[in-house]
Amino acid sequence: MERALKQHEIAQLLPHRFPFCFVDSVHELVTGERVVASKNVSSNEPFFPGHFPAQPLMPGVLICEALAQAAALLAHHSLRAEQSTKVVVLSGIDAARFRRPVLPGDQLRLEVRVVRRRAPLWKFHGVATVDGQVVAEADVLLSETEQVAL
Repeated sequence: MERALKQHEIAQLLPHRFPFCFVDSVHELVTGERVVASKNVSSNEPFFPGHFPAQPLMPGVLICEALAQAAALLAHHSLRAEQSTKVVVLSGIDAARFRRPVLPGDQLRLEVRVVRRRAPLWKFHGVATVDGQVVAEADVLLSETEQVAL
């Protein structure tokens, strides 16, 4: 089923919180298949003063993190639909490519689809765009695990 998620639903699926949550909105989610989400990149992001003071750019590793968070949100939603209590953790990023910078004021659109799932491993392909132009893409690998109390 294709649907959007409200902010409180995103917070139930992702453990990340400010300043390390990089998914602001979920526009489409098809359980077990794909998700389309976005991150509004504010000029007040805590990483901009150091990356770089005279020409602020969103670090590529954080664009990958945004794709990984969108993938984790999709996986968690899919696992809940299966009545599973497992969670997913990041296992790797492969084939990351950065095409253009992400600047303050941009809206980062995150499109992630499941490539393969063989429990406990998930493989996703993610594409990040700004104004319809690809800024980055990567394969995201997640592993299912039992939830641990922190």
